Amino acid sequence: MSHDAVAGAAVVTAEDGDVTTLTEPVALQGDMPAEDMPPWDVSPSVAQGSVRAAARAASVDEALAAPVTPIAPVRPEVARGSRGAEVSLTSPQSAGGNRRMADMPPDDIPMWLDSDGNGDGDAAADAALWSIVRDAGEVDAPSRPALPGVETLDWEALTERVANCRLCGLCEKRTQTVFGVGDREADWLLVGEAPGQQEDLQGEPFVGQAGKLLDNMLRASALRRGENVYIANVLKCRPPNNRDPEADEVASCEPYLKRQVALLKPRVIVVMGRFAAQSILRTQASIASLRGRVHEYEGVPVIVTYHPAYLLRSLPDKAKAWTDWCLARATYEAVCESTPANKPTAN
Repeated sequence: MSHDAVAGAAVVTAEDGDVTTLTEPVALQGDMPAEDMPPWDVSPSVAQGSVRAAARAASVDEALAAPVTPIAPVRPEVARGSRGAEVSLTSPQSAGGNRRMADMPPDDIPMWLDSDGNGDGDAAADAALWSIVRDAGEVDAPSRPALPGVETLDWEALTERVANCRLCGLCEKRTQTVFGVGDREADWLLVGEAPGQQEDLQGEPFVGQAGKLLDNMLRASALRRGENVYIANVLKCRPPNNRDPEADEVASCEPYLKRQVALLKPRVIVVMGRFAAQSILRTQASIASLRGRVHEYEGVPVIVTYHPAYLLRSLPDKAKAWTDWCLARATYEAVCESTPANKPTAN
């Protein structure tokens, strides 16, 4: 037997083809589509039992004469009664699973939750209950505790934060982060641009041929990797195909470099490469115009020079780079003369 609702009347078509028009609409809940069911548990076993009993009646008249027992909506069950606790609301089993009241469109909100007093309950109580149900969405997913600010981290915590960083898209294709390497009490901080392929594989900045050239430049300046020298990059992850980093990537990584500077308290910073110089000094000036002068970053003198990888392709500029290292040495010695021997501890 099929049932069709027609504008204020119900048409019931029996198996023998007879059609009976009712003067009052009949809503048989068990045959409703899932999307038309009310958003609460209607005790399906009772409702469906009534419908099936009617369907088994000998005739249409007997089915219509069968008493219809109204089924009162079941109020939602509160899983935990304390303030801010999760509120669980169940939908009809035929809809398949639970349905949160907070996710319902306004048209699907049951009448007894109307806050305008048109429902069958007390308006103030209904409004209070609806407020609890609405706010339940805020406690469904437990909030994660806020991470300590980067400016509060020590070396170990900062290393771990960088290793687990997912603030920009570079984390998706990296092999590992390249935090930095060297003496954590060094007076000299060398800053490059971003890890290359070998740096990404080994987790250490300035390896390969460019790293060997840098080691030679350090020895010529009476320095050595790992001894009074710390080496880091502006970015801690490799950009795909060694492209120039993007603005959001620099913004995500800069707090890490700032904290490294705060922990290290270097006396001089040597910035190598156009991109590193422009990022740290916040300028679009060419590297040629930035060389030969003393700049400042986080209160520390900064000397700009060419990147070792560039010098491998442009041998004549090695002489220019040497003058930059001489300026860095002179700046370092001047700082040492004007400041106490013991560096202050980072906050």
